[in-house]
This record gives sequence, structure tokens and C-alpha cells, in this order.
Amino acid sequence: MWFVFALLSAIFAALTSILAKIGIEGVNSNLATAIRTVVVVLMAWGMVFLTNAQGGISSIGKKSWLFLILSGLATGASWLCYYKALQMGEASKVVPIDKLSVVITLVLAFIFLHEKFTPKSIAGCVLIGVGTLLMVI
Repeated sequence: MWFVFALLSAIFAALTSILAKIGIEGVNSNLATAIRTVVVVLMAWGMVFLTNAQGGISSIGKKSWLFLILSGLATGASWLCYYKALQMGEASKVVPIDKLSVVITLVLAFIFLHEKFTPKSIAGCVLIGVGTLLMVI
């Protein structure tokens, strides 16, 4: 089932890029990011209440709070940079560079989470990197 959700995530991310590129025309990128964020917050909290998950807030530990907050800050910084890049550049060039996050994530997972780097994952990283360069040159 994780594969279905991952594929849906990719589809929605693609739609996000196209819809954002159209919507950001003539709008300050920071304002556009703020509007997008409000929609995401409302949608996320809607799902929390729809699934009756709000009771779990009190059981979240300090470490989880810290890393969820740091993750939120990283997401915010990513979105601000992404919208600015999308406003200034072509979606067909901005999006592939943004997706280099896959390669960076694999490297960071190896360093910090001690996940295994296999020949297959190394080859994938190289291919994504080379593919990105080919797309943006």
C-alpha cells in the first residue's frame, strides 16, 4: 500500500508544480507560499479530526516535537525557495533540480539514519543526478 501512496504523492506533487506555476504569475512568491500553506494546514487538520487522531497530541514526546518542528522549518524553507525559483524559472527546469532532494535524502539517510547504500541505490543516485543535469542544461 505504501507504493500507491508514494505514487499518488508524485502525481499530486506534479500537479502542485503546474498549478503553482500558473497561479504564481503576478503574485509575490512569499505570499503565494503563505496562501498554499494555509490551505495545507486546513487540509491536514481536517484529516486529523476526520480520522479522530487529535487525541494523540498529548502522547508526543519531546524528541518527536523537536524533530517535527525542525522538519516543519525545513519544509517552510523548501517551499519558500521552491516558489521563488518557480516564479523566476521554467517549471521544466526548476522541478528536476528540486527532485535532486531524492539524491540528497539518500546520502543523508546513509549518514544519519545508517541506512544501507547498495550498488542499486548508488546507480540510482548517479542516474538521477545525470538525468537532472541533462534536463536543465
